[in-house]
Amino acid sequence: METRTLGKSALKITPIIMGTWQAGKKMWVGIEDNDIIQALRAAYHAGITTFDTAEVYGDGYSEQIVASALSDVRENVIYATKVFSNHLKHDQVIEACDRSLKNLKTDYIDLYQIHWPSGTWGGETVPIAETMGAMVKLKEQGKIRAIGVSNFNRAQMEEAAEYGQLDSLQPPYSLFWRKIETDQMPYCVENNISIISYSSLAQGLLTGKFGPDHQFAEGDHRSKNKLFADKENYARVQEALDKLRPIASRHHCTLAQLSLAWLIAQPQTCAIVGARNEQQATDNAKAADVNLSVEEVQEIDAIGRIVTDKLDENQVMWNF
Repeated sequence: METRTLGKSALKITPIIMGTWQAGKKMWVGIEDNDIIQALRAAYHAGITTFDTAEVYGDGYSEQIVASALSDVRENVIYATKVFSNHLKHDQVIEACDRSLKNLKTDYIDLYQIHWPSGTWGGETVPIAETMGAMVKLKEQGKIRAIGVSNFNRAQMEEAAEYGQLDSLQPPYSLFWRKIETDQMPYCVENNISIISYSSLAQGLLTGKFGPDHQFAEGDHRSKNKLFADKENYARVQEALDKLRPIASRHHCTLAQLSLAWLIAQPQTCAIVGARNEQQATDNAKAADVNLSVEEVQEIDAIGRIVTDKLDENQVMWNF
């Protein structure tokens, strides 16, 4: 699989990135450790060399699973992890990084990201200068190689960039969730900041596997996702999926692969996508081989707007 440069750093990342929220098990159901480890190995063998996790995913358990699966190929892969919004004071950032290093069984993290802006989810407000100061220190010490932010709006990114080099933004972004295109994306393009999208398949909606009457199991956080929970939104999703299916058929690919191919064709965008098993991981990697014409990208774009034009401006995808 081709690689792309991460922001202004020397790091090379793959356009398809393996996401591991599910590996932490918390807020997910039906997840088995061995299945996830096999999925991570399958992703690697399919050409994916970039793996995204976070300290909050199962309180470090996801990071431990990543290490279990990939430690023997550590020198060939990129680890991206995140510090949560309740650990943004200077010393807390340092301590969180050290925990993640231990969990990942490594002496450096390739991309270290601020998971949510300070004050999110009721946490204490910490000046971004203090948090970024710690991030820059970690980079100077060689514990991290690049700094990124996640769930930041443009103004928050601009402020953070005053105190250190930002190489990536991790926002929710998919064909069915496109809030960043009017706010953060222009800033990222202007400043050579990579966009690494999460919920790239709209938490599974773009696989086409959830029918009109789908019900989630108790404890599955996706039941709170606005695209699923709002009946009118969900009906528009089904309409758009029906229009996407003929395009996928033309390319002999799945709806998921088509949606990921569209996403990585957007400016400076790579796509994080999770998997529960080997087959899903291998299928996700194949999205990098789907070549869309300019006209097809525009056609898919218009279909996606059936859903996105009716959404409000709130960038948070869930009603927790």
